[in-house]
Order: sequence, then C-alpha cells, then structure tokens
Amino acid sequence: MYRFLLTPRWWGINVFVLLAIPFCVFMGSWQLSRFEARVDDSRDAKAQAESARTEAARPLAELLPVDKATVGRQVTATGRYAEQLLVPDREVDGKKGSYVLTLLRTDGGEALPVVRGWLPGSPDRSRIPAAPSGEVTVTGALQASEQPGDNGVSARGGLPAGQTAAISAASLVNLVPYDIYDAWMTLTTADRGMTTVPASAAPGTGLDLKAFQNLGYTGEWFVFAGFVVFMWFRLLRREVEFARDAALGIVPEEPTGPAVTVVQDEASTPVR
Repeated sequence: MYRFLLTPRWWGINVFVLLAIPFCVFMGSWQLSRFEARVDDSRDAKAQAESARTEAARPLAELLPVDKATVGRQVTATGRYAEQLLVPDREVDGKKGSYVLTLLRTDGGEALPVVRGWLPGSPDRSRIPAAPSGEVTVTGALQASEQPGDNGVSARGGLPAGQTAAISAASLVNLVPYDIYDAWMTLTTADRGMTTVPASAAPGTGLDLKAFQNLGYTGEWFVFAGFVVFMWFRLLRREVEFARDAALGIVPEEPTGPAVTVVQDEASTPVR
C-alpha cells in the first residue's frame, strides 16, 4: 500500500520535507537567539548605566570612538561654548519640549555637541538660557550620534533656522563651519532654568520593536515547520485512502455528460 512512496513524485515531496523542516527550525532558532541577544544587551546597558553614574569622569579622547562599551560613561571636556540650537519634539518625564544643544569648541578645533538641558513647550529660541562665557569644563554622559528612526528622533526635514532633528555629526556639519565630533554629551546636571536630559542606551540594545519582531519571526518559522509536517501527513493520508479504494475496486467514475449531437444546417451546405 505504501509503494507509492518510492515513486518519483513522492521522492520529490519527501526530499522537500526533509530539507524544509531543518531549515525552518534553524531560522526559528536563529531569530530566537537574536531576541535573547537583545535581551542580554538591554540588561547589560542598564547595568552599565547604573555603574556609570558613580564612576569618575574620564577625558573625552579616552572614550572615543563611541561604542556599546562607552555609551553612557561619564566624560569631561573643556572648551568654549559657541552656537546654540534647539532639538524639537523631545520628551522628558512624559512631556514634550526641546533639547537645548550648544556646541563646545575644544582646543583641537572640533566641536562637541552638548545638551545643556530641556525646555518644555514649543521650540522658542528666545527662551534659551545664555551659555556660560569663557572657557568651561563640562561633565556628562557620553552618547552616540543619533539616526532618524531611533527613539524620539524625527526624520522630518525643513526645520526652521536654529533647529535640528537629530544630534549627529552628519546633520550638524551642514549648520556650522567647523568639524563636529561623532558623539555628543548630556550634562549630568542641567544648566539653570532647564531640566536634565537623562542618558539613553546605545542603539540596538533596548527591547524595542525590532527585538519583538525577532520574537515574532521565531514563532512564524516554527509554525512553518509544523505546517510542512501537517501537509505531508495530509498528502500521505489521501494517497493511502486512494490506494485502499483502488485495492477494493472502488475507483472514481469518469465524469459523464449528455451526448452532444451536431446538426448541420442543410441551408448552409453549398449547392454544386
């Protein structure tokens, strides 16, 4: 009854099933490992943020370039404040407002973007507190350059003069005539009249939408594997039932229909 399994058609089906199931299991396991890695990164980022609050600040040059190991670390930099910008549509404690971003010109000529604090309400440059004059030394949490699509980072353009959507060298280099560090800092304590902006975790280390997409893909791949097994058993069952019916002499009848008679119109027969 099961001789049909040796036919070329079923050889093809069996080979496909034997390849599809391990592939689906492998892809599901890989997606699960990606989710677990993001969970571990999120846990490590939180632990790093907690330890960074109590550690001594280090010079900026020692922590560059910014990576997952240095994001959130306390850093210190010396220079003179220059241009001030607003970063609109940023939330602090559930309220919308703007970051006050001031560029700190260092002795090397490059400028470090420094978030001096946060102001509630709509962006208004007249409300920005004046930056300290002369040479200053600032301390805060080191942050990686933002990318459109990150948490709270808008991708819209066409902002008024004196505003920027993202804090990054790529966006700021078009607004000022000097080089920008590929990093920024948020002050540990905001300047007077503003709210301190908390440090954020490194990109890709939080339990964001991408992390839960990995978890969803895990479930999909395992469902696909189960579906392949289900369809194989269903095809097998149908083939066995057909073979059993054929052995018992029960075969499906050929479809029959009414006889069709073709009548030729005599008038249409040409007369010779």
